[in-house]
Amino acid sequence: MDKSKLIDIKMNKLGLLFFLMLFSAGAFSQTSGLYDFKVKTLEGGTFDFSSLKGKKVMIVNVASKCGNTPQYKDLEALYEKNHDNLVIIGFPANNFASQEPGTAVEIRKFCTENYGVTFPLMEKISVKGADMAPIYKWLTSKKENGVMDSEVKWNFQKYLIDENGKLVQVLDPKELPTSDKIMTWLSSK
Repeated sequence: MDKSKLIDIKMNKLGLLFFLMLFSAGAFSQTSGLYDFKVKTLEGGTFDFSSLKGKKVMIVNVASKCGNTPQYKDLEALYEKNHDNLVIIGFPANNFASQEPGTAVEIRKFCTENYGVTFPLMEKISVKGADMAPIYKWLTSKKENGVMDSEVKWNFQKYLIDENGKLVQVLDPKELPTSDKIMTWLSSK
């Protein structure tokens, strides 16, 4: 075989190998990271997730009229005890049996008066369906988060994210904030 044809074949193979490496790296990496998100708070301000770098984060879809609503008490206690290295973020959502019908003012009043909630609460969003909020698209899609697919099953489902903004685990709505799984995650490095 002619030496120039041999070089062309090798170059084509190298080009193809390079393309495949780039494609596979892109296919398995996150399309966006947690720290890229900015959302509205319950009061209408802007919350920038980049402020959470170096902290563990628990994202929870919350509701005021759910059987799981008493978890607010344990979430607040967990936040108060660990606020130096843990941020709990509540996203009120009305996706399940219309259990969060309130306005922002009503939600804040309910959470403050009944559970003394001081952890950040964001504006009411949709956590499933065609109008799912972008942060929940990231949380529930392996294509987005680079880790796993999940489906929000009910109110008070918990998404655990490490200090580097990587999704680590999804916990069932019935998993209490005081569970061994959460305590183990909090104590892990």
